[in-house]
Amino acid sequence: MASMSPPDVDRVAAARAAVAARRARAEVKRAVATGERSPLDVVRSAWEGNSDVPEATLRVRELLGSIVGLGPVRVASVMTQLGIADSKRVGGLGRRQRLRLEEWLRDREAVARGGSRLVVLAGPTAVGKGTVSSYIRENYPEVHLSVSATTRAPRPGEVHGVNYYFVSDEEFDELEASGKMLETATVHNAYRYGTPRAPIEEALAEGRSVLLEIDIQGARSVKEAMPEAVLVFLLPPTWEELVRRLTGRGTEDAAEQARRLETAKVELAAQDEFDHRVVNHTVSEAAQEVVDLMSVSRRRTTAR
Repeated sequence: MASMSPPDVDRVAAARAAVAARRARAEVKRAVATGERSPLDVVRSAWEGNSDVPEATLRVRELLGSIVGLGPVRVASVMTQLGIADSKRVGGLGRRQRLRLEEWLRDREAVARGGSRLVVLAGPTAVGKGTVSSYIRENYPEVHLSVSATTRAPRPGEVHGVNYYFVSDEEFDELEASGKMLETATVHNAYRYGTPRAPIEEALAEGRSVLLEIDIQGARSVKEAMPEAVLVFLLPPTWEELVRRLTGRGTEDAAEQARRLETAKVELAAQDEFDHRVVNHTVSEAAQEVVDLMSVSRRRTTAR
């Protein structure tokens, strides 16, 4: 019976072809890492050419990992966000996956070109919005962090004019009636929150990026008033972790905790309304992901 093994000459040719293909993919990654080629150019070349070009045979994970500033953890998060399996190659993506990847790359490229950007950070109660925004305030001074007004009392450690403007119901009424608020909302059926308009408009006019840390109702209102705003939804790693964070901070009694957890279930259902989702595994990583969506320097000051 004749042997089914390929002749030596075929094996040698196949090995040489494999080496050439790896070198071609490595060259694509090098060009992306050095800025000689944009990731958008790579994916478009992959989708316009035949399936054997190096751009098409490159894994999506490898392409994203070639982008300066994206480490393995961030790449894995983006892949999950885009609904792309780890083994997928650029040329093997389906139509919807291609659209999502192209949109994500286009958005990131627009940020890299510079210019001010308004980013709204929202999410369910106790997810850590305030902690993440405080970290950004301390480590990314280029970001203008909007300070909201609220009728609730300060929590331990909160400072008037830094964390919030703590105002009375009468003062809040006056600010709202005078048109000085970009948005207002009543949260947990108890307290009112609002975003002063003037500081945001001034910062954007100066070319600074602005971060709003507000509730979901407020995020919707800002998007209506300023459609160019980018909405970011902050998620807990798990529901159990959200419960632990809420009960662990000790700022609400049992009845209030139960009410807020019911509200959180409704809030989590709104995540698909947002442009981006960030999972708050650790404060520093979540803060970096948010800052990546803003056209600001990545150089950080020393954390205080």
